[in-house]
Amino acid sequence: MGVLEKIAEIESEMARTQKNKATSAHLGLLKARLAKLRRELIEPKGGGGGKAGEGFDVAKTGDARIGFVGFPSVGKSTLLSNLAGVYSEVAAYEFTTLTTVPGVIKYKGAKVQLLDLPGIIEGAKDGKGRGKQVIAVARTCSLIFIVLDVLKPLGHKRLIEHELEGFGIRLNKEPPNIHFRKKDKGGINFQASVLQSELDLDLVKQILAEYKIHNADILVRYDASADDLIDVIEGNRVYIPCVFLLNKIDQISIEELDIIYKIPHCVPISAHHKWNFDDLLEKMWEYLNLVRIYTKPKGQLPDYEAPVVLDFRHSSMEDFCNKLHKSLIKEFKYALVWGSSVKHQPQKVGKEHVLHDEDVVQIVKRV
Repeated sequence: MGVLEKIAEIESEMARTQKNKATSAHLGLLKARLAKLRRELIEPKGGGGGKAGEGFDVAKTGDARIGFVGFPSVGKSTLLSNLAGVYSEVAAYEFTTLTTVPGVIKYKGAKVQLLDLPGIIEGAKDGKGRGKQVIAVARTCSLIFIVLDVLKPLGHKRLIEHELEGFGIRLNKEPPNIHFRKKDKGGINFQASVLQSELDLDLVKQILAEYKIHNADILVRYDASADDLIDVIEGNRVYIPCVFLLNKIDQISIEELDIIYKIPHCVPISAHHKWNFDDLLEKMWEYLNLVRIYTKPKGQLPDYEAPVVLDFRHSSMEDFCNKLHKSLIKEFKYALVWGSSVKHQPQKVGKEHVLHDEDVVQIVKRV
């Protein structure tokens, strides 16, 4: 029996099983088995030959990377060509784009790479179409734009989320606050600082036994589900912010548009007529969460034209030095910083100091 048949069998058994306290352990076990089989699909056992995803491995350029994901013919290519001025083949039939088409836009001083990925079809996570390579590229993005047709958005939204979830991509979620550590002996030590509605020691032991783990420390700091625990054990999940773009708003009424505007993480646009692009770019900037740092040579004015752009999770002075040049941190003595991250203007800081957006930095080297 192949991996796909096993997955289908487990999914049908999960659909048949009623959810209640008595069956939660059994469902947890099935979820763990499903996660293991899915991992085999993403990274098959044994280094088989075969070519890598041709036309998919695009070199990463710029400060951030955004992938356009969606079903065929929802307007991804039109959107890319109107945003970045890149020609991606546009036609009225499905599957026009067959490889990844990159484009770059400059916004608020940051260079952002846009990737038009081929259309996803249902069952992509199980290897149908070019879905596997498409989702593998999506895993490397800093932000995902899911492009939906405004006339049939919810069905498509659920399907795409399901496909991405199956590949270990978690959209608009934080990593689970669960501490998990394997050890050599001592059995399973499970502690929860909050009352758990789903997890208990027996269920945790069963899930871990599926991974052949019999000695581990687990500390849960919130009301977690079995899925959260499996995500932590698997350790290959990526947490990516995501914006849903509802395209073709020229085909609906104003009243419907007002309702759409209230949906979280959504931006209604018309790629063809270039409507609402400013709102889209603002949303993109908010979700990318980039930090721009301006450099200031000694005795000169700051250079406001070309900021150094960092990710907000890696925005310490050390990260800033490494972005400029790898050898700079060895010569680093201290830095003078102007901006919202310091109390005094300027202030002397060390390499652990965390910088804020639009700070001005002057580095002083060792002599």
